[in-house]
Amino acid sequence: MSSVDIVGNLAAVRQQIAAAAEAAERDPRTVRLVAVTKTVGPDAVRQAWAAGHGDFGENQVQELVRKAGALPAACAWHLIGHLQGNKARAAIATAACLHAVDSAELLDRLERLAATAPRRPTILLQINISGEPSKSGVSPAQASDLLRAALRCEHLSCRGLMTMAPFAASAPEQQQIFGGLRRLRDRLQDDSGVALPELSMGMSRDFRIAIQEGATLVRIGAAIFGRRAD
Repeated sequence: MSSVDIVGNLAAVRQQIAAAAEAAERDPRTVRLVAVTKTVGPDAVRQAWAAGHGDFGENQVQELVRKAGALPAACAWHLIGHLQGNKARAAIATAACLHAVDSAELLDRLERLAATAPRRPTILLQINISGEPSKSGVSPAQASDLLRAALRCEHLSCRGLMTMAPFAASAPEQQQIFGGLRRLRDRLQDDSGVALPELSMGMSRDFRIAIQEGATLVRIGAAIFGRRAD
């Protein structure tokens, strides 16, 4: 990992995000970069932190807790992977935002824990727009019910939606998936009367199209920290 120019990569990704936003006639400040630290150690995260970056994402709760404990408290940690109910307490205690809330049962668990948490957790609802069997998340048809359940929670702040495109999706398929999440969000806002400003979508391979389609949070790891050595 030491051979990876994390600071240079981070600057390049920021420039690419700004260019994609401007091409879509959006203010680049409306797109937030979540630097995904999966498979990299705390030293790599510290390099990004020292370069002025503050939002970091982890797939697993145990890694989230470990790395958050090694970095300054001012870092904002995002749990972007599937959350099991038995790890919800640690997730709420550590993460600024939970991106992948995908069931009423998980909402109930989070709500009970959040009642005694020092801050009101921010959550996003994961929607499986593509219908890919390996992906978590509810179907678009189930999104209204899940949102209603989230809005009944007094101690959680539901701020929007999250999705992932299949790894092999073509550019037109990515547009359909990310545009589909935006259109679903718009319908849910209209139906509920509740603002859902956040759209978490787009990774290293597809964030430009995600920004074109309205992403406000992009989750990028490999383009910053280097590809995983398998």
